[in-house]
Amino acid sequence: MNNVSIIGIGLIGSSIARAIKDINNQAEIIIVDSNASNLKSSEHLALGNSYHTAINQELEKSEVIFICTPISTYENIFLELNKLKLDDCIITDVGSSKIQVIEKAKKFLKNKIFVPGHPIAGTEKSGPENGFKELFKDRWFISTPCEMCEEHHVKKINDLWKNFGSQIETMSPKDHDSIMAITSHIPHLIAYNIVGTANDLEEDIKSEVIKFSASGFRDFTRIASSDPTMWRDIMLSNKNEIISMLNKFNNDLKKVMEAIQNDDGKFLYDKFKKTKEIREKIIKEGLE
Repeated sequence: MNNVSIIGIGLIGSSIARAIKDINNQAEIIIVDSNASNLKSSEHLALGNSYHTAINQELEKSEVIFICTPISTYENIFLELNKLKLDDCIITDVGSSKIQVIEKAKKFLKNKIFVPGHPIAGTEKSGPENGFKELFKDRWFISTPCEMCEEHHVKKINDLWKNFGSQIETMSPKDHDSIMAITSHIPHLIAYNIVGTANDLEEDIKSEVIKFSASGFRDFTRIASSDPTMWRDIMLSNKNEIISMLNKFNNDLKKVMEAIQNDDGKFLYDKFKKTKEIREKIIKEGLE
């Protein structure tokens, strides 16, 4: 991989740049970001070879273009990329929802190669200064092929992520969005909401919550420090799956509330025991 473009040089984009340089320090990396501060930081960190505030014809020499921006920006990015001659270039993305992304790609990217994907990696921090080349090591990369790519295009992108240290899984866009809704999107939503609930308490109680917040509260709500623009877009772009999973979650929560109200200790014990066993199984399988 000798010529790569990265649109959006935040945590994920900058980590991709570092990983590419680690594999091939002669690779030419074109960086595009409308955020002047991010662009200046990435240039100071020497993450690329050229730096641009807008998509332009220089991207036409790219073998792969990574889109690493909030999903709400995709439509405009697709429209700009559609103006370029990108015959053999593979366009790919790192978005956390796939159905809506693919729909937009089909609508706005004409006669272009698009391989949708999603690295399951990140931290609560953002910006190019917080990226690191090992971010994707031993993490999952979910490939969700669509009609806009062929098998050899998918293989090229998957091989690249393997070189980053990722494990590859292929699934349908629908399965991806359902799984992400319950394993990532709703946990973030709960974390944001519980911090908001704590903040809405009466002032005297709120000060004590802050004072005595245990490590469990801090650990659980750590993800509420994530980029709000990115998570707003994720919630809206995967709303059908998130709402479906929230309905199921609310039904389960209602049963727990009723058990507490009715002093039903057996229900609570059985529920907690079962979920403890399930979590231990999930952690074990995730480490294998």
